[in-house]
Amino acid sequence: MPSSSPSAPRSVYLSPRVWLMFALGFSSGLPLYLTRTTLTAWLTTMGLSLKTIGYFSLVGTAYTLKFLWAPLMDRYVPPFLGRRRGWMLVTQVLLAVGLLVMASINPQATPGLMAAVAVAVAFFAASQDISIDAFRTDSLTEEERSMGIATFNVGYRVGMVVAMSLALIIAAKASWRVSYSVMAAFMLVGVVATFLAREPLALRPPRNLVQAVVLPFREFMSRGWAALVAIAFILIFRVGDAVAAAMNTPYVLRLGFTLIQVGTIQKGVGMACAIGGAVLGGMLVSRLGVRRSLLLFGSAQAATNLLYIALGTRGTDAVFLGFAVGADNFAGGLGSAAITVFITALCNKNFSATQYALLSSLSAVPLQLLGGFSGVLVEWLGWPAFFTATALAMAPALLLLLLLPPDLGAPKPDPELAPELPEADDTGTAAAPRLGETGTARR
Repeated sequence: MPSSSPSAPRSVYLSPRVWLMFALGFSSGLPLYLTRTTLTAWLTTMGLSLKTIGYFSLVGTAYTLKFLWAPLMDRYVPPFLGRRRGWMLVTQVLLAVGLLVMASINPQATPGLMAAVAVAVAFFAASQDISIDAFRTDSLTEEERSMGIATFNVGYRVGMVVAMSLALIIAAKASWRVSYSVMAAFMLVGVVATFLAREPLALRPPRNLVQAVVLPFREFMSRGWAALVAIAFILIFRVGDAVAAAMNTPYVLRLGFTLIQVGTIQKGVGMACAIGGAVLGGMLVSRLGVRRSLLLFGSAQAATNLLYIALGTRGTDAVFLGFAVGADNFAGGLGSAAITVFITALCNKNFSATQYALLSSLSAVPLQLLGGFSGVLVEWLGWPAFFTATALAMAPALLLLLLLPPDLGAPKPDPELAPELPEADDTGTAAAPRLGETGTARR
């Protein structure tokens, strides 16, 4: 993966693979809030205790732990559509069924049952992410990668908006049963996209489950010190943003802004700017290259955290709040596009499901672990020093990026590890072991 690349040819913007990423991104983003924010709103309106609602926040743990079962999705192949599309279809159907089951449950009467089904839905959603991320990694060419990921990110955020805003509106106008039933129907977007997609030519999967677990890690670590630096960079890159994001809403509310202002600006302006940043980020990565993009976008993310210090000196200036939130989310969209391209390029296509799941889980660690300590930091440092510290947290990540070799630690072809199979079936997929088979790949 070179550190710089020419601008994407015009054909990239017309590629069906690139535009298909919007639908797959929508399908991936839709379930996220249905097991988090939207579900929390449902439980609140039903009068469940804060203690019970708090326990439901553990439902999303599947997203962080998805690397644990990703090797199974690299090793085994469903008996239809191929390794990547087969798992995509299985998880999408199970998601739709799970959401319909959630729609039929009264959480006030049976909160335990709702929790169990929500955990299952989150598991299916995380599994869908594994299969879609692997499909995207295997399908997009190097020229299509940046724009394809940008299109995916836009679809992902649109899915989040539908799962939050539209779901709440439907629940208010009709009922939660109707709302979640409609969300289940929206999973058809992903199903249709899965059937329209072409299965990437498969490389030979690991011969057994032990190889499926061991080889992805062995191959990645065989890249030497570059692998360790890449892991450290991924862990650190989002630390500042994750810590700052956890305190943004409490901060602006303490400044005197109303809930309506916060909701309209953070969810409206913020989401629109994040989508714009994701699109522009994808276009710029293809022109600037991954290393330069990460340096520029990471610096922008750090700088926009400082805008909240300036906001504190302007009282309840809604225009400046919109500027600060918009700039922060726009820079976040740029950074998300660049880091996703970086992680994708690090993955060996023989083990793309496992390696992408692991690396993306590492990227989410700061949000899961450090965000919980943000309040302690505010009490210790005060607001201005807190936001300054979150900006400075980007510096170690950018220094690590400069240490990476010109290819940024991208994988090298290894025909001995998992040779490509020349023969493909009518789905475009090379022969591979199916679910239930224990032998090696057929030739």
